[in-house]
Amino acid sequence: MRQIFLDTETTGLYPDQGHRIIEIAAVEIFNRRPTQRHFHIYVNPEREIDAGAQEVHGISLEFLQDKPLFAQVASEFIEFVRGAELIIHNAPFDMGFLNMELSRLNMDKLETCISGIVDTLKMAKEMRPGQRNNLDALCRHFGIDNSKRTLHGALLDAELLAEVYIAMTRGQESLLMELSTVTEQVSATTVAVDMNALALVAATPAELAEHVQYIEGLAKSGATPW
Repeated sequence: MRQIFLDTETTGLYPDQGHRIIEIAAVEIFNRRPTQRHFHIYVNPEREIDAGAQEVHGISLEFLQDKPLFAQVASEFIEFVRGAELIIHNAPFDMGFLNMELSRLNMDKLETCISGIVDTLKMAKEMRPGQRNNLDALCRHFGIDNSKRTLHGALLDAELLAEVYIAMTRGQESLLMELSTVTEQVSATTVAVDMNALALVAATPAELAEHVQYIEGLAKSGATPW
């Protein structure tokens, strides 16, 4: 299965208030193994960045001045994720921004070109109710090194999310591997039987009488003996 771990950074929290995407990262894995393929780009938002948002990701408007507009990278991004399952931490946030950017270009929503979406925040809340389930907390819980994450960055966060997701679903993988192994062992096992060597053992009179009594008892009780 082809899966894409996706993260974005933005100028603020609310796409419906005009906030824009400034960074997109998408990391690919296939059958739970990294392929070393990724999509990563910074985007000129054509607007100011909220101070609170800049404190989180550390990306300045000056740094983005020579970066492409979303319109210039949209098609390349769509082709990279096309047909894949997207894995996103707090999916409504990133999907809201991506679909807002696509709508500005009169392009279809992202859901129309992918196979599905998995929200790892929702998964984590179901696995760890009442606990902190942000990416840092999940890295600590699963023993994943996030020491390089001094600020939020889309590419690093997408790579960490891939590790977290593999750890979160490791039990499912083990179960599937065990079932597969048992099936292969059963399929590969053959037993040679010499039909001429089988002995025919007849029931004794006492065993036959006991069987008749058993059938009669079932009949009296209304049960069916077959």
